[in-house]
Amino acid sequence: MRVLVTGCLGLLGQRLIRLAPPSIELIAVDIYPDPQFIDPKIYYRCDLTQRADVDQLFEQAAPDCVIHTAAYTNVDKAEDERDWCWKINVSAVEYLSMAAKRSGASLYHISTDYIFDGSNGPYREDSPAHPLGFYGMSKWAAEKVLKRSDIPFTIARTMVLYGISQNNRPDFVGWLISQLGQNMSVNIVTDQIGNSTLNDELALALWTLVQRSYFGIVNLAGREIMSRYEFALEVARIFSLDDSLIQPITTAQLGQQAPRPLQSGLVIDKALYSLGLDLTDVKTSLTKYKKLLEKTR
Repeated sequence: MRVLVTGCLGLLGQRLIRLAPPSIELIAVDIYPDPQFIDPKIYYRCDLTQRADVDQLFEQAAPDCVIHTAAYTNVDKAEDERDWCWKINVSAVEYLSMAAKRSGASLYHISTDYIFDGSNGPYREDSPAHPLGFYGMSKWAAEKVLKRSDIPFTIARTMVLYGISQNNRPDFVGWLISQLGQNMSVNIVTDQIGNSTLNDELALALWTLVQRSYFGIVNLAGREIMSRYEFALEVARIFSLDDSLIQPITTAQLGQQAPRPLQSGLVIDKALYSLGLDLTDVKTSLTKYKKLLEKTR
């Protein structure tokens, strides 16, 4: 099976490439001219916001399946950069789905809890969407593109992704470890509730779904739902850092530009019990992450 991974240099894309099953023939795609640490023999540069580029990519690479991880993810900037956010999060999905339809490929798309308003989470796969900010609106629009695309697709919703990656901006856990490691005080919100997700666990779950040719909507996130503040305290404990440096505040005190879904979270019963996927609790996943970090040093 030839599988095209978009956003291959991102937080999830890197681990999809690294953890791909031996039977998979990889096609690694990103916007950057330099493949960096990706094998240049499998790397394609493509601007997914340009339909002609996407069509050419499919002609050259001829994938059987696409795992689409590339996305605009800056929640606050999305309020000002709406055109750019829409092009990356919606237009790119339109072009990929049209190319996939012509070539007979399936598409696995990464979505988010930000399609919900956070008023009554946690949310199941069939919970009604009601995004608050433009980022969430764009991700919900992308889901609707797939639902009317007439191709085999999977929508995998996740949230608070963290883990090993190279040459990327720090994720929440990486940033927190860095700050606490320098004895710097941090303000963490107590009223944003949800799951956290290790990128390795998400990558392996996606590969399982691809190999099974599973299609549908599924929530893929860590097992536990807790506040961002409680999660930060657990990070401090696992990494033996000073949790007294973590100061509790509310989202309103942060004054962020874009609204956040507060009482959020994803119910992962379908992933765990119907699909048998390996998604772990906070302590287990953070311990995995710590061991991976130690191996890279």
